[in-house]
Amino acid sequence: MNDKNKSLFTDFNPVTKQEWIEKVNIDLKGEDFNRKLVWKNLSNIDIQPFYNPEDKQEFLQNTCENSQSLINYRYIESPANSSTESSAEESANNLALKAIEEGINGLLFDIEESMVVSRLLKGINLNKIAVAFILRAHEIAFAIDFFDFVMAQKIDKKNLKGYIDLELIPNYVTKGIMNPGHCNKAAVIAELASVFPNFKAITISGTTFLDSGANQVQEVAYTLNSLVCFIEKYSDRTISIETIFNNLHFQLGIGSEYFIEIGKFRAFNSLLQEIAKKYGIAEFSHSLTGKTSIWSKSVTDAHTNLLRATTEAMSAILGNADGVLIDAYDKEFRKGSGFSSRIAGNISTILKEESYFGKVANPVDGCYYIEQISSKIANKALELFKEIEANSGFYESFESELIQKSIAKIRFEKIKLLSQRRLAMVGVNKYPNLMEKISSEILSGGEMNPNPKLLKPRRASLEMEAIRKKTEELVKNFYQRPIVELSSFGHLTMRKARAAFAYDFLGVSGFEILQEKSYESALQAAKESAKSATQVVVICSSDQDYDESALAFVNAFRALNTDKVLLLAGAPTNLNELSEAGLDGCIHMKSDVIATISSIQNKIQKTIKSLEV
Repeated sequence: MNDKNKSLFTDFNPVTKQEWIEKVNIDLKGEDFNRKLVWKNLSNIDIQPFYNPEDKQEFLQNTCENSQSLINYRYIESPANSSTESSAEESANNLALKAIEEGINGLLFDIEESMVVSRLLKGINLNKIAVAFILRAHEIAFAIDFFDFVMAQKIDKKNLKGYIDLELIPNYVTKGIMNPGHCNKAAVIAELASVFPNFKAITISGTTFLDSGANQVQEVAYTLNSLVCFIEKYSDRTISIETIFNNLHFQLGIGSEYFIEIGKFRAFNSLLQEIAKKYGIAEFSHSLTGKTSIWSKSVTDAHTNLLRATTEAMSAILGNADGVLIDAYDKEFRKGSGFSSRIAGNISTILKEESYFGKVANPVDGCYYIEQISSKIANKALELFKEIEANSGFYESFESELIQKSIAKIRFEKIKLLSQRRLAMVGVNKYPNLMEKISSEILSGGEMNPNPKLLKPRRASLEMEAIRKKTEELVKNFYQRPIVELSSFGHLTMRKARAAFAYDFLGVSGFEILQEKSYESALQAAKESAKSATQVVVICSSDQDYDESALAFVNAFRALNTDKVLLLAGAPTNLNELSEAGLDGCIHMKSDVIATISSIQNKIQKTIKSLEV
């Protein structure tokens, strides 16, 4: 054999996964492998620290040939209640043509009133540009007008791409409206669209599940349950099962767990194939679009949403979605600007053209990690799917609130992890932008779903926003922003580390955080901090220094000032004694940020009011 062509690894014996685990266990020195190194996400999926060829999976069916034809949709809201007959169509058409100039190859029109299709789509080449419509009124009339317009354009029927969305599932789960008339309209439109193989007339959306706090397994299972619910309504009617499956368009939300989301899309496609087989459908054509989630976005440090949208779009593309819909980064707190819409479109263009996502067919195929995750999501989603079907199906399970309670349980777990900072959101509960000025009007006051029988898409950060909102209202009402002093002494390394932690922990509150102040002794630190023009003081030092001097600090501080909030960064062994002396609390890795900051705000507010009187 030519040494030039010889593989480097032929000189080494293969190593089994068990041998690797045995080696790791030696390095762990008695620590539990599963507890220390195996990550379990909120879909109850165990993620191993490494994978090798022994983890290869074969059974998941891949339904996508390549990602080169990825559709990058731009959302276009058509103005309603126009003063002139044609202004709504012209306005939407101008936005559409501008989007095409910016490199967008898919348009999603949100239509709330009667529109003339020829005006709406004027100048748009349907051979190259996909068009989709959210229809809220005059659905069948619009569809007839649209397909007549397409036929008049004499384009190749295979070139027409896109979908029609009557919001069948979102209307039910968010408004409690299961309108049989909408289902009938979908069936009629499906018949009209049957001659266009790549245009889909029946949209089943699962985005509401994810945006209401569901995990990936729930989103996949409930979306498929809702599909079966729709099919069963037409099992004895004129529309055929084949027509339904060939007209299906699915939309899934895209969360922030990068690899898990890739596996979710692949698992969904695989399970859809299995369901089709149960109905006797061996081959069919559907489309799958990923939409960036509402759940993962924030209004604080909002430009971070650009990074979130980028990783989410990557997940959908690698998961073999046919298209992506990327919301503008500022959509959650204001009407999107031309700039933010352009940037959103640029994300997928850069991924497709400059990051080579559109140049490679199925780039994650053969990745043991992704295959394992896809397989586990598929198995767990199938179990949940069967549970719902055994409980009389999607409609009965939603009416009995089984689905809502299941999602609420996961939502509360996620919010708890955010509050404990075990789940990081940049700019929300970690790494705040302390230079950011934000109005209280755009911040949420917390959870806002008065009807537990319905789902409500929301941001994960609502509870975190509520504490920031309270700070901004303090500033607005009392004309002063609470100031925090980091008072440190003792061990240099530990005091700086704890000051940095306190800076990050309290920074999400909107307080003004001063740079660390170092003192030669605990008594000097206590006296100077008590007299400073601040509302909150945080003691920062080492555990040994706390044992020796923390009590003296608190006693000296409280002798001079009883109004200020006094905290300690760390977990001292004599906490009870310090609390009796006047310490208001501690902040450390296990502290709940919402509860801690809320208690600080309450004391500050009482102090300010008493000073006013």
